[in-house]
Amino acid sequence: MKKIQMVDLQSQYYKIKADVDNAVLNVIDSAAFINGPEVKSFQAELEQYLDVKHVIPCANGTDALQIALMALDLQEGDEVITADFTFVATVEVVHLLKLKSVLVDVDYDTFTIDIDKLKAAITPKTKVIIPVHIFGQCANMEEILKVAKEHNLYVIEDSAQAIGSDIIFADGTTKKSGTMGILGTTSFFPSKNLGCYGDGGAIFTNDDELAHKIRGIVNHGMYERYYHDEVGVNSRLDSLQATILRKKLPLLDGYNDARRKAADYYDEAFAGNPNILTPKRAKYSTHVFHQYTLRILNGKRNELQKFLTEKEVPAMIYYPVALRKQKAYFQESNDADFVNTDKLLEQVISLPMHTELDEEQLKYITDSVLEFMNK
Repeated sequence: MKKIQMVDLQSQYYKIKADVDNAVLNVIDSAAFINGPEVKSFQAELEQYLDVKHVIPCANGTDALQIALMALDLQEGDEVITADFTFVATVEVVHLLKLKSVLVDVDYDTFTIDIDKLKAAITPKTKVIIPVHIFGQCANMEEILKVAKEHNLYVIEDSAQAIGSDIIFADGTTKKSGTMGILGTTSFFPSKNLGCYGDGGAIFTNDDELAHKIRGIVNHGMYERYYHDEVGVNSRLDSLQATILRKKLPLLDGYNDARRKAADYYDEAFAGNPNILTPKRAKYSTHVFHQYTLRILNGKRNELQKFLTEKEVPAMIYYPVALRKQKAYFQESNDADFVNTDKLLEQVISLPMHTELDEEQLKYITDSVLEFMNK
């Protein structure tokens, strides 16, 4: 059996090696490394895939979030509501811009922001909601957009873990993750469902004025060389990463299907165990399984991780500490308001999930989990 990895980027690369290698060599031969034609082509192709008017590539997903906030002309102390259970980048950029993060609990089944807690957290200083489409599934955007409209708030979607997933609205219409708020952001970190071979990110919007402003911000605030109209940053997707992403974008739906197939195998294997909860698939969102995350109910999650390590099955705990309790972002809070987040911190464990998992590996992984759970 091939060695099991959390993410097997090498095997995925070997399947497209000739195309990727030729594309990379062509970029090197052209010497158009920054803002070259490959970046513009990738931008246009991703716009078409997402059915969004504007994609603005940038250097990474964290920059994408920061630049999105910079584009909204917020004032120091303005409040940004987001989930307590997510990666730090979502609040990191809020604090860098001297805004105030307001963290709220998540739904226990989907791990996405709790709509009732979101509503309760709104104050006169609230300006932005950042829903995180975590582990490959969208937050309940239909309800979030209603709340935002009622209170005149911006919505920035953090879609770093869910590119390719769809929101299904009550009337049957669908929209790609990242395209429903005033702005959406994503990351092309190598392990993402659509990943490059370095760092990369992008911002999405259907707003022409915001798109124009963001194009200046990502390039030192310039629209004309040496004339700086905005306070900007240096955050560009380079041509080598863009050409790799161009080769992988047409494969994204197939990659996501492969992840769903692996998730189906896991679901079926664990269905009969009362101490394992498999990921909930919401009716309002398709799931692209950036991670496959179990909840272990017998209090032995850490022991399971240790056992799997001994069996040479990698397993990760995302995320072991709530954002509100991180030293850099500590917030006085009532733990009773974060019951779901705190339960998840003790229960979640993510199994290997990528496009290259085969049935022999999946059987070994599930057999190993069940061997421990059935002791």
